[in-house]
Amino acid sequence: MKAMMAVSLRCASTARNLLLRNTANFGKLSFLRHHFSPLKSILDTSVLDTRSSCNYPVAVVDFLRESRRGFAKGRKSRADDDDTNTVEMVPDIGPSVKATALSQMQAAIDALSRELSKLRTGRASAGMLDHIIIETSGMKMPLNHVAVVSVIDSQTLSVTPYDPNALKELEHAIVSSPLGLNPTLEGQRLIATIPPLTKEHIQAMCKVVAKSSEVVKQSIRRARQKNLKRRERDADAAA
Repeated sequence: MKAMMAVSLRCASTARNLLLRNTANFGKLSFLRHHFSPLKSILDTSVLDTRSSCNYPVAVVDFLRESRRGFAKGRKSRADDDDTNTVEMVPDIGPSVKATALSQMQAAIDALSRELSKLRTGRASAGMLDHIIIETSGMKMPLNHVAVVSVIDSQTLSVTPYDPNALKELEHAIVSSPLGLNPTLEGQRLIATIPPLTKEHIQAMCKVVAKSSEVVKQSIRRARQKNLKRRERDADAAA
């Protein structure tokens, strides 16, 4: 079996080498045949003898020649494909449209920052109580409109109301919030200690962050599409 494979490979290699030699010789032979007609029969005979000098059919030479042509044609088609590839330029949307789009996108990012500041992490933050709604004197308003929140240390917040009579309502609102805080009364202010994060709270916080981020991404995408359509309308009107 190995001997048969070696013979086949040797014949294929010989056929390829002969093809390359004959390709160079055919041009010379055609020139002599055209200008020296008396030598036509001799040239034909020499060509036939050369082609039949190896123990393989002539069809192998033709197959190899066609294969070489096919590869060359393939390289040309790939070059043609490269020529057809063009770089698409981003159209200029204009300064006014761009400014509007950037303003809307920045507003979405600012909204996300406000939402994330409401989350209770393991560190005290003055803005983490701003979203709590206080009901006092028959009115509902955010906590930062009723009291001043300051950071005592990394785990403690101080909440001082503008009206000392609103301490009870302020304490009730903080306890009822989903932050899990239990403030204590100290004179005319409330002291809230930030408890350590639990596994359940971290999982819930991750869900809130993922949801808020998706909402902001959709807002940015809508702002982009809206301003691109506006650019198209302006271009059509100008045309």
